[in-house]
Parts: sequence; structure tokens; C-alpha cells
Amino acid sequence: MSESSIEPPELHREDILTIADPHFDPENVALVTGGGSGIGRAVALALAHNGLTAVATDVDEEGLAGTADRHAALGLDGALHTVAGDLTSDDDCEAVVEKAAEHGRVTFLANIAGLQTVAPIEEFPMDKYDLMQGAMLRAPLLLTKLCLPHMRAGDGVGAVGNMCSVHGHFVTKDKVAYNMVKFGLRGLTQSIAAEGDGDVRAFSFSTAYVKTPLVTNQIADTAEERGISEQEVVEDVMLGPARVKEMMEPVEAANVFTFAFSEHSKYLDAGDLLWDGGYTLTYE
Repeated sequence: MSESSIEPPELHREDILTIADPHFDPENVALVTGGGSGIGRAVALALAHNGLTAVATDVDEEGLAGTADRHAALGLDGALHTVAGDLTSDDDCEAVVEKAAEHGRVTFLANIAGLQTVAPIEEFPMDKYDLMQGAMLRAPLLLTKLCLPHMRAGDGVGAVGNMCSVHGHFVTKDKVAYNMVKFGLRGLTQSIAAEGDGDVRAFSFSTAYVKTPLVTNQIADTAEERGISEQEVVEDVMLGPARVKEMMEPVEAANVFTFAFSEHSKYLDAGDLLWDGGYTLTYE
């Protein structure tokens, strides 16, 4: 793995998995949170290229503009629209879904948006907990609640994909809010499936480290703090327990979402896709 591979990669048209699916058409809308950067941006672009009308939302308006610019630069096959919104605001969540519905039937929902706070429990700032819980767990529930009537309209087919983590399977210290939220997302996923009757499906997707700005911006500081190289931070600190010693790229995560939303995944309902390079289920 070269040093340059640590940097967040730029998505290219040829990187995107395309799938022939009768529901991947412009009349069906895929609403993607966290669409201003990282995995959310990649998912929005990939779903647009698969013929869906993608609606990317984020509190970061500049990031959304970057997503729209990338869509235009790549000349993707489907449409992409952006709408700014704060996931901790119920009014904004309602407005985002309303805006998405103006472009077609909201058929797919990808809850990607996330943030992180690192602190021991005794020192954990509760305002940060409230922010993370609101944006990363309450909002996915509310957005699902708002999108379900749209999914059940017409042919009644739809799916909700929740971006989870290895932290939804086991926990590390100093990340109590993140750990709680990711476990909660798996519970939300199973609850949606229980009420979806097999027509509206739900799945979660659990990864280890992905090459997003949120992750890669931490590498230099960690290397300096520990007196090791940036490469050693990735391979030994971040991916020490993993068997695959390279971080996933956002487009690889986006391709999994594309497959999971497609008709080829009709039996993926309530399940978690543990895509972590052997991080969780192996040990030396």
C-alpha cells in the first residue's frame, strides 16, 4: 500500500458498479443523508449512475455543491439533486423528505450521516451525545417514518439501508456515544424489517475504517502523537485486528449499497452486512 493510498480517493465513473434493475429508474428516488462528503457522496453518485433520481442531503451546503459538481463532471446516467438540512431538526427532516418526493416516489433511503466524539465516559460531554444520538439514530427513525408512506405507495417496494460499523458488533473505549448509536441502528434495521412485510426491506452495513475525510484527517495527528509513520497508523493502529490491511474506499461502500438495494438482494432483510476485512470475526 503506497503512502498516497491513505488519502481519500476521488471517485471515477468506471469505479461504480451498475446493476440492471427495473426499480432503478428516474421515477424512483433514493434519499441519501451525509451526501456532502465521504460515503454519503459516493452512495448518492452511485445510485444516480444506476438510473435512480438521487437526492443528497447534508448540513454542509458547500459539501453538497461539491457532490453536485462531481456528478456533473462525471456525466452520470441519472439525476442528482441536493437539499440542505439539519438532521437534528424535525422540521428540516420533514422538509427534506418533501423536497425528495417532488422528484418522484421515495423508494430508497440511505442513512449515512455520522460524526464522532472521543472521550471517556466520566468526561463525555452530554451535548455531544445529544447531537450524535439526534443526527445518527433519531433522524434515521424519523426519516424512515416519513419515507415509509411513499415506499408503500404504488407497487409498495422499498428499502432502507443504515450505515453501521464494527462498533455495532463490539465496542472500543472512549467512544460510548458512537457505540450506542451503532448498536441502536441495528435495532432500528430489524424493527423496520419486522414491519415491512418483505416488501419494504431494511439492512445495515458494517465496516471497519473507510477512506473518508473524517478518518484520514486523524492519521497525521495519531502518527505524531505515537511517534510512528502514517502507514503504521493505518496498518497497526487502525487495522491491527483486521486481515485486510487497507482501508475501504467510499465507492466500494457505495457499490455494496447499490447491490443491497437491488432486486438481487430480496432476501437481505433485517440482516447486517459485516464488510470489515476480518476485523471482527477472526483473531490471532
